[in-house]
Amino acid sequence: MTSLSIQNLSKTFPGNVHALKDFSLEIGEGELVAIVGPSGCGKSTLLRILAGLEEENTGTVRLGSRVLNGIPPKDRDIAVVFQSYTLMPHLSVADNLGFGLKLRGEKKSMREAKILEAAKLLNIEGLLQRYPSEISGGERQRVALGRAILREPKVFLFDEPLSSLDAQMRLQLRVEIQRLHQRLKVPMIFVTHDQSEALTLGDRVVVLNQGSIQQIATPEELYLRPANTFTASFIGSPGMNLFHGSLQTSAAGTHFASSALNFLLSAEQAEKLRDHAEIIAGIRPEHLHSVESGGKLSGKVTAVEKQAGQTGIYLQNDATSFSVKTITEPVTKVDETLKFDFSPREIVFFNTKGGFLLPIHNVGDK
Repeated sequence: MTSLSIQNLSKTFPGNVHALKDFSLEIGEGELVAIVGPSGCGKSTLLRILAGLEEENTGTVRLGSRVLNGIPPKDRDIAVVFQSYTLMPHLSVADNLGFGLKLRGEKKSMREAKILEAAKLLNIEGLLQRYPSEISGGERQRVALGRAILREPKVFLFDEPLSSLDAQMRLQLRVEIQRLHQRLKVPMIFVTHDQSEALTLGDRVVVLNQGSIQQIATPEELYLRPANTFTASFIGSPGMNLFHGSLQTSAAGTHFASSALNFLLSAEQAEKLRDHAEIIAGIRPEHLHSVESGGKLSGKVTAVEKQAGQTGIYLQNDATSFSVKTITEPVTKVDETLKFDFSPREIVFFNTKGGFLLPIHNVGDK
């Protein structure tokens, strides 16, 4: 088994478009790393460079001790599964699966055995004699996965392979990819714009924006302790609520105060924040709970979004918008004013210069 090392990778396209900026990442043996970010952030460019389909401007890619820079795609021991299935329509499922084996000159009996093994792994053994036009999109993507497996690569790259499938099929294939990960034990990179896929699949998750890494962390750490305000607002559905305010002192102690939010800091929080006159407080929508009176936060309901098992409430307080997520089904109407409370331990703080997380004992810390 082999690790994948990406060091100081940069790529600029004509027009001074920086697709990747000094990207570095170490992926261990058998680790699955998910890369997530908005459209145009550089995710697919990264995979194309790793696969040898695009040339980097600077940086080094190593597979174990072997430098891959300048090596043709076919000689890199890397398999790519794309969003489009790229199956050959005139070949059966079995022949699509075994096409690479045939090119390598493997004997027919060996090819058939390997094709059947891969088909059983992906639950498509009943489709081997069909053609791509005769199977569903999810089944075609399984065939594409099987073809990649039969290459026996040292690294798998997944470029948004589930984005064109319906929700149920995406869920099923996520399970298949997790099974593959556990069985094959090779480095995998899974690129997606869907944060639920990233947080579900990744041992670690890379958040990418405008070609730059925002954070590399486990899914739990990413969710509870985002490194900056971009990650805080991007991760989560809805993202973290962010309140721009200042610190004020009264007889009761030090308060965080904004147009929408006012609460008393703990002594520890006040001490660690005392050098910051202005600050950003962040809290996840699900950490806010409705109260009849008092509360640290209030707002007028602008929209209510009901989904299976949970309700999203969107509110406005002066110029500040925020959201609440609850598993209950409150009787809530648009234009109604609601009050909310939360535990001070569930607040995270960011500075206003750069929006970086401040090192304060926060939710999820031990």
